[in-house]
Amino acid sequence: MRTYELKGKAAISATSPVEGRSAGEMAEGIAVTQATRSHEIRWSRFIRVADTPEGKQWLEIQHMLGLSPNTIEAYGRGLEDFLGWCKQSEVVATAASRTDVAAYVGNLRDRPGHRGKGVMSFDSGCGLSNATLQQRLTAIRLFFDFLIEQGLRDANPVGRGRYTPAKGFGARRERGLLPRYKRLPWIPSDEEWCRFLDHARQEPLRNRLMLALAYDDALRREELCGLEAWDFQPAHRLLRIRAETSKSRQDRVVPYSETSGVLLAAYLSHRRNTLSRQRGPLFLSESHRNRTEPITRWTWSKVVRRIADAAGLPRFSTHTLRHLCLTDLARAGWDLHEIARFAGHRNISVTHQYFHLSGRDLSDKLAEGMAQIHEWRARELAQHDSFEEAR
Repeated sequence: MRTYELKGKAAISATSPVEGRSAGEMAEGIAVTQATRSHEIRWSRFIRVADTPEGKQWLEIQHMLGLSPNTIEAYGRGLEDFLGWCKQSEVVATAASRTDVAAYVGNLRDRPGHRGKGVMSFDSGCGLSNATLQQRLTAIRLFFDFLIEQGLRDANPVGRGRYTPAKGFGARRERGLLPRYKRLPWIPSDEEWCRFLDHARQEPLRNRLMLALAYDDALRREELCGLEAWDFQPAHRLLRIRAETSKSRQDRVVPYSETSGVLLAAYLSHRRNTLSRQRGPLFLSESHRNRTEPITRWTWSKVVRRIADAAGLPRFSTHTLRHLCLTDLARAGWDLHEIARFAGHRNISVTHQYFHLSGRDLSDKLAEGMAQIHEWRARELAQHDSFEEAR
């Protein structure tokens, strides 16, 4: 695995922030955590959805079912965008036909991406990526499913690709409105990684610790920002990812490196002496406007984006550190199930992409095959040489 060279000078504290807590303190901490993480739908971002009774009811149901804030935001953006297009095109959203949905997709394909006009996405051939187009369609497809359940429609104009088990894997499948492409995640080269580290070393202690933990334990953005002091076991260098912050909704315990332990001890001392002694989220804002407030996912994304821009890495994101760690584990010879358990994957097929990205499965087969071919060619050459010498 790659060396994360963001070392601090502090030694690991001998006193664990986890040990010595009473049951009352634990209960108090859990209550604070739940209150901190209570998430309400930000209707100011979804004005058209809030003004549409069916849309508002559908999004509220998704929220009550406990979907993650990111999922709620994505669904809200998708439906808000569709309702805006319907108003502009004078289409009744709840009665939209498949032709209307196709026209909406055409409108999406004509829009520029976030990189500006004239920049096309490789997988979609238009400004917006295939993933963005699929996300928009998923939101409105689920919305129309809800309308069907409520008896307000007979059919879903979006539809979806279907697989019929009786037809077998070789049979023809019904296609969705858009083809779906599965792309491997991007990871930096060794030279790009060193450039990123050169700029990361200049960051404050909190940011260096967050970067170290994000790579060490392949943490998702929500898992990282949701960490608390008692999630750590410094004596064993273990970190507990709680189910309520994990995408898989499962607890897991992962180790972290000695370098991260040094940074953690230094940050805990800094946090206690200059920021706050209160329990709750570990990483706090140090800005004048939001001082001692828990750092948000969006703030952390901006931090990583700023470092990546300084290093000239436009594709580097908060999730890149997770992709890089899991790929390095595959290269280091970890078993597929071990990586899946470490990453918190419920579906092991997701883990396969890191083996493919590492090239380990194919390189091993290629090395074995080439060794046999090399041996055969060498043997043939040797026979040819001895034949010439005999002559």
